[in-house]
Amino acid sequence: MSTRTDALSVACQNNAPAVRGLANILVRYGLAIVIGWIGIFKFCSYEALNIQPLVANSPFMGWLYSVFSVTTFSSILGVVEIVTAVLLVVKPWYPRVSLAGSVLAIVLFVSTLSFVITTPGVGEASAGGFPFLSMTGQFLIKDIVLLGASIFTLADAMEAIAHRAAPPQ
Repeated sequence: MSTRTDALSVACQNNAPAVRGLANILVRYGLAIVIGWIGIFKFCSYEALNIQPLVANSPFMGWLYSVFSVTTFSSILGVVEIVTAVLLVVKPWYPRVSLAGSVLAIVLFVSTLSFVITTPGVGEASAGGFPFLSMTGQFLIKDIVLLGASIFTLADAMEAIAHRAAPPQ
């Protein structure tokens, strides 16, 4: 039993850096793809209409529809999401710029998660309501993972900035 445990420990020690490197790539660039792809859809009328009830019922964002039309707000949000995705991607060359992308991603997902509280119908009425989630609730709650990925990319950018600033040894 001890030999197996030792072999597993050695295998983990030898392979953990490669696995961590792959995870870093998938989290950062996967997050950028998701945000950018969804951002592109914000220029489509169906997506503008899909987010309308979420935004309109939010005490934090509902007022935006008194300033912008539904499609204009959706387009502005699309630009923010596409810019966020681009900022996330440039981390190897510009970690400080990428840090801003991570902060924007965090703001986007905190905003989206606030809709869980402010949007009617998040709980599935036929199952007794909250905590049983409707399709809307399920759509929103998954953003907890994307928020975690955004925080991860923030820490990653911070480490890259600190590493570049560290004096040579």
